[in-house]
Amino acid sequence: MKLMFASDIHGSADGCEAMFRRFEAERPDKLILLGDLLYHGPRNDLPSRYDPKSVIAMLNGMKEDLLCVRGNCEAEVDQMVLEFPVMADYMTMWIDGHMLFCTHGHLYDIENMPNIRRGDAVISGHTHIYRAEEKDGVTYMNTGSVSLPKNGNMPTYVIYTDGQFQVRDMDGRCVASAAFPEKH
Repeated sequence: MKLMFASDIHGSADGCEAMFRRFEAERPDKLILLGDLLYHGPRNDLPSRYDPKSVIAMLNGMKEDLLCVRGNCEAEVDQMVLEFPVMADYMTMWIDGHMLFCTHGHLYDIENMPNIRRGDAVISGHTHIYRAEEKDGVTYMNTGSVSLPKNGNMPTYVIYTDGQFQVRDMDGRCVASAAFPEKH
C-alpha cells in the first residue's frame, strides 16, 4: 500500500494544485489530509493565491481519493462545503502490522503523544515544519505544509510505502525519512 499525507493547505490554490500534481505523479492508494484546508488562520499571512472556493472545488473533485482529519482552523462551515468528512480529531489505521495515528497536531504531537504502543507511528502537520524521528519507540512524522512552510522549510508532504515514511519536496525529492521502529 502506498499512502500520501499532506497538511496545511490554508486555502492556497497554488499549494493545492502542487499537492495534486504530486498526487498524480506519486499515484498513491489514498491521500490523507491532516487538516487546515481552507482558512489561512489569524497567525498566518495570506498564502499564495488564497482562494478557498477554488480549493473547495479541487478537493471535492478528488473526494473518493481523500481521507481527512480536522485541523485547528476547520469549522462547521467548512464541513458544509466539503463533500467528505473533515471533523474527526484523529484517525487510526493499521498498516503492515503497525498502528498509524493520524492527527493535525494541535491536540497530539511529539511533545504530547497519544497513548500508542512502541513500534507504531504518529503523523501530523500543524507546525508547518517537517520532521521524521523516533521518540520512545514511536515514529513521529510531520508533513510540514504544502503552502505555508515555516523556519526556512520548503513545501513538503509525506509518502508511506513498504514500512518507510519519506518527507518529500514538491519535486518529489526525499528530504527526510523514518521507518516503523521495532516492536518490543
